[in-house]
Amino acid sequence: MPLITVKVIEGVFTDSQKREMVKKLTDAMVSIEGENMRQVTWVMIEEVKSGDLGIGGTPFTTEDVKALASGK
Repeated sequence: MPLITVKVIEGVFTDSQKREMVKKLTDAMVSIEGENMRQVTWVMIEEVKSGDLGIGGTPFTTEDVKALASGK
């Protein structure tokens, strides 16, 4: 029974985007394992508090992710 865990910074993704992640990640696993595994494939999205994740020794915030996504 596969369990996919995705950690994202809070406030970056909408509920709709998170539902899309669940669907597409499930589809990706099913493409490897076979359709019979769809019903037992779990996807868990965990939101990490803004600033509680660091990259290269620097805390990363919701605003940092949004600026990166917008190309600023």
